[in-house]
Amino acid sequence: MLDGMSSQVTAAPTRAEEILDVAQRLVQTRGFNAFSYADIATELGVSKPALHYHFPSKQALGDALIARYSEQFFQALEAIDARETTAHAKLEAYVDLYRAVLSANRMCLCGMLAAEYATLPAGMRAAVIEFFRRNEAWLETVLTAGADRRQLSLVGAPGEAAKLFIDSLEGAMMIARAHDDPERFERAGARLLAAFA
Repeated sequence: MLDGMSSQVTAAPTRAEEILDVAQRLVQTRGFNAFSYADIATELGVSKPALHYHFPSKQALGDALIARYSEQFFQALEAIDARETTAHAKLEAYVDLYRAVLSANRMCLCGMLAAEYATLPAGMRAAVIEFFRRNEAWLETVLTAGADRRQLSLVGAPGEAAKLFIDSLEGAMMIARAHDDPERFERAGARLLAAFA
């Protein structure tokens, strides 16, 4: 669901999940401030009051979006930890998460929200910061283990390297999208991984 692909759950989505699916796509392609409940209602063929029943305010919708996206993202990181045995393979899989989102013509949900940070409600701001903090913590753990096992080469502290890693990927996504050139992201990702090899 990070990249807009259907989830593996076979049960029909609830109305709330349908609303979140549409809202997530709109945030990832337009931004949080560039859509309204009317856009969602029109796409789903429901009334705006039906949306307010599930999400009384746009902030409530935004809070739910970040919570769901974060849960899915960190489940993906748990899967990487369970599947990959080397630090470099974990970093490659991490880059793949971003690649999958961009290949669906979307941006990282929290990256898009970070671009609108100044206009977000306080609760959403805190949730966006927490998303990136948890990503940095995961990356720092991977980088520390990789350096300790001599699987990776680090210049400087693992925490700073973790920030550089995520900052580079988020920035590469934005620039690739602006140029409508996914290869820019591919090149940036490859160079980033090579820098830590």
